[in-house]
This record gives sequence, C-alpha cells and structure tokens, in this order.
Amino acid sequence: METLRSGRECVFEAEVTSSTDVHAQASSNVRTLKEIGHTLCLQAAKPPSGVAPDKNLVANCERKYADAAEDACGLDGKVPIIDAKGRFAPAARACYRQLSSVLQDISMMATVASACCQCAEKRGCPGAGERCHEDVSHQELGATALACLSSQCGEACALMMPAPQTPSSDLHPARRARQQSARATGSL
Repeated sequence: METLRSGRECVFEAEVTSSTDVHAQASSNVRTLKEIGHTLCLQAAKPPSGVAPDKNLVANCERKYADAAEDACGLDGKVPIIDAKGRFAPAARACYRQLSSVLQDISMMATVASACCQCAEKRGCPGAGERCHEDVSHQELGATALACLSSQCGEACALMMPAPQTPSSDLHPARRARQQSARATGSL
C-alpha cells in the first residue's frame, strides 16, 4: 500500500489463498481499496505550494479512483487483493497500475493546474470548475478562457500559458548575423 501512496513500483508478493465465496471476495476487494481512496486522493491533490488539498481535485480523484477500483480490482473474487501485511496480490498488477495512474494524473494536475484553476474560480473566468484541471493540464482551453487567465491569473497560470509567438526573423539571431555578414562580404 505504501508504494501506491508514494507512486513507486510495487513488488506483488502477497501471500493469499483462494477464496470460496467469489462474490463476497470481489466486493471485499473493491471495498478495501475504496476505503483508502480518500486518504490517497487527499495526498495526490495537494499542490506543492499549498497547505491544503485542492477540493475540486480531491472530488475528481475519488470518482476516478472508485471507478478504477470497480473496473479492475475485484480479481473475480478468486483471491484477496491485499494480504494481512498490506501487500498486493500477484494477480493485482492491472488494478495497481490503474489506481497508480489515477493518483499520478491527479498529482500532476495539482502541480501544474491547481493554482491556475483556483484563481480562475475566484475571478470568474470561463473554463473554471469541474474540468478546469484537465483542460489546463492538457492546454485545451478556449481563447476566451485563455484571455481571462492571462489577464486575471497571469502569475498563477504561468506554467500553462502558451509561449509568446516570435517573428521568424527573431528565431535565429546568430544565423541572421552570419547571413548579413556574408552579404556584406560578398558586395566588396
């Protein structure tokens, strides 16, 4: 469980025995993981500069984490997902990857987009709200939202703002200087 919390790779070494009540075991596997989901999401949704987790990201994480647990972590009820020592069962590789992916995505959004989305919400910019973190992280905001974020939340959104376009003549000043020098030499 600690490797899932920290984002490290897991060694699947749980000592588990086959279950006889597959329906109950599948439900127990999902329930076990959902019970720790809130704690894991609180940690993943905490921006590096923030004291508290981003509440919008926590809610997003909990939804995605619960979906991943339901989709991939029942293990068809064949074995318990975690043993008494908190180690994942060898059959839980796909489950672990999906849960880890959710937590890593949320952590990345907290790092890249949280300050920007919190500012956007406070300033009433379009694009704030439920999808803001994903849109900002993937730079998929519309022109109106970008303009608002640029003018209202410039510093908070500096990580995600597109780089200013420079004229092509300014892209390679050293090359331009050599070309001008070559033209000057050729005219002598």
